[in-house]
Amino acid sequence: MLLKRRTYADSIPLILISRVQKKGRADMELEFDVKVTPGALYDYLLYHTYTGLSGVIGTLVGVFLIMAFMSTRYFIYLIAGAVMIAYLPCSLFLKANQQAVNNAAFRQPLHYKMTDEGISVSQGENEEKQSWDNCVKAVSTPKSVILYTSRATASIFPKKDLGNKQEALIQMISTHMDPKKVKIRF
Repeated sequence: MLLKRRTYADSIPLILISRVQKKGRADMELEFDVKVTPGALYDYLLYHTYTGLSGVIGTLVGVFLIMAFMSTRYFIYLIAGAVMIAYLPCSLFLKANQQAVNNAAFRQPLHYKMTDEGISVSQGENEEKQSWDNCVKAVSTPKSVILYTSRATASIFPKKDLGNKQEALIQMISTHMDPKKVKIRF
């Protein structure tokens, strides 16, 4: 079998793996288009924020304020706690919509080509390439597969745009990245 480590790719149908083995070398290639919508951006921002320290601290402060209200019955604690908990998701929703409207890169679909050498993303005349070694981590949310290319930047692959290529994408990522960096749930 092509993969030595036990990764998510081991559970992907053998059709894709056997295609690679028949050629005698690992020359995998995958191409697809995605349109990053405000919903996909919001999904990414929620994940990115709530898996970080600021999202966790903001939520904990809100919960503690609501608990303070329950023990003291001061409504200011309830109001402050509700604001703390509701502020972040609301501001992220507005930020996602604003980015989708104002950022030219999100107006047209992005074309991705993944090979053994790395990832190529193009839109119109512009093209950027990224090697697999520079990828920081890969995660999934209920709506997207997210490939971080740095701590703050990522490629967002909405699952609805991937269709039947979702399994091939996960296999491609699992094959080319260290298993410790891949946290994708299917």
